[in-house]
Amino acid sequence: MKKKIFLPMLVSLQLLFGSCENNFDPYIYGALLQGEYPSTEQEYVSYMMICYLPYTTVWTYDMGSGGLQHGIHIQSGGTVRMFDSTSDICASATTVGADWERFTKGDYSNCFYYWRGNVDDGSNLNHFPKTAQITRMTEIIGTLEKAPLTALTEEKKNNLLGEARLCRGLMMYFLLHVYGPVPVILDPEKVIDPEALSNTVRPSLDEMTQWITDDLEFAAKNAPEVAPDLGRYTRDYARFCLMKHCLNEGEHMEGYYQRAMDMYNELNTGKYDLFRTGSTPYVDLFKNANKFNKEIIMAVSCSPAADGNPKHGNANPFLMWALPSDVAKGDPFPMGGGWFQAFSMDKKYYDAFESNDGRLKTIVTSYKDKNGVIINKDNLGVRWNGYIMNKFPQETMTTFQGTDIPLARWADVLLMYAEAEVRKTGTVPSVAAINAVNQVRNRAGLANLPAVATNTKDAFLDAILIERGHELFYEGNRKIDLIRFNKYAQEMYKAKGVMPTHQYMPIPNYAVEQAVSYGKELKQTWERPGWAEDKSKAQQNIN
Repeated sequence: MKKKIFLPMLVSLQLLFGSCENNFDPYIYGALLQGEYPSTEQEYVSYMMICYLPYTTVWTYDMGSGGLQHGIHIQSGGTVRMFDSTSDICASATTVGADWERFTKGDYSNCFYYWRGNVDDGSNLNHFPKTAQITRMTEIIGTLEKAPLTALTEEKKNNLLGEARLCRGLMMYFLLHVYGPVPVILDPEKVIDPEALSNTVRPSLDEMTQWITDDLEFAAKNAPEVAPDLGRYTRDYARFCLMKHCLNEGEHMEGYYQRAMDMYNELNTGKYDLFRTGSTPYVDLFKNANKFNKEIIMAVSCSPAADGNPKHGNANPFLMWALPSDVAKGDPFPMGGGWFQAFSMDKKYYDAFESNDGRLKTIVTSYKDKNGVIINKDNLGVRWNGYIMNKFPQETMTTFQGTDIPLARWADVLLMYAEAEVRKTGTVPSVAAINAVNQVRNRAGLANLPAVATNTKDAFLDAILIERGHELFYEGNRKIDLIRFNKYAQEMYKAKGVMPTHQYMPIPNYAVEQAVSYGKELKQTWERPGWAEDKSKAQQNIN
């Protein structure tokens, strides 16, 4: 399908190609004059790259519908905000207020009132417009599918389709875990079909699960084995994402636990391993000196020169929302404080770590303020909300850091493998599964799991959930993990004494009302079958 070139589209491409540190060559293909587009290999590549816009870490991006949106990996609105700050890890953000505080308490009641248009961190963290961006990606996929062999070889076409479908699959994955199943258009022939566009009803969980699987499966077979440019997605990243998706949905989809294990076997070639260099390997794993080390399957490549402007590269501004504003300059924060502390570690969560856990070295339990006063646990809830997450430290004298944002790590693969195996067999874990967990523990300086944690399926799963939280905190996983274990309500109450208002965010009123205008019913809230049981168990703890 050929497209006319319009200036707004070229502007969006310009923003994208200028937005990454060594990620994508900053070329603008095509001309400003209207004409047939895309028509050359370079133009098809640039057209596909539009699908990457939601995966850059700039303040916001615009794909032409729904206003400015937060990217999937920018911490203020992406996976960290949606899946870590809303979990038992993060202390309640009482010093910040608005939806920053509400989300940390599992309170999604304000989401009903979100509006169309640009996102707002405090009061309009609306991701529902991304459903329209799925349609945009579908149109791009359709264009790639119709590319003639004179422009793209079959192999190149499939590589580009693999990247585009991985981007689309990951967008659906994100939306599924924010809202539950949502209406999307996946047939390129229907992207401008009024009937399809007005069919705003939720699909079933099985349907949306399969749609995501189809995209990830295609990418796992067709995306490039080696990234054409640093930061572009690969076949191994698709395998990782498929493994995680199958683990999440294995309870209701036959064969998914085995498929997760298949992906482990495809990844377990010796190419990846835990980073074990030095005396503090977990601390050093995330530092600039060790970018794309052997543990990293995929990461957002960031630049210390980035400032949130799309033209200046991907930023890692995590500490701006993790540091209280009154932190004095000095060790370990040479640049001083952030804007405000929305992201932190709850003291109860910190206290649950084993005392000799090397991962605790990335957590700061006191700091000196600008007046030289030491702020510690006695000031929690007043001067600061929780302990400081220093996983991505200030290594350069720049406002934001160039520390890469990990998207897929071998430690996660090991823990997923162990969980998938025991869920598939339904019995006590194998030696291999136990060893996978122990590798992660040993790297943190901990002993092997005790026998009491491995002598039953349930005990082993409990140990894995703990280990996942202690290993992967603030990497965008925790709420998804808690829901998979059907413990979201229980763990939120144990940590904070609160019951989440919903398992997933409600869809905004305006979208529900629009569906009514089409004669459709868009169910505003959604939960998995185990949610009632989870709440009941949490309620028992309350009583």
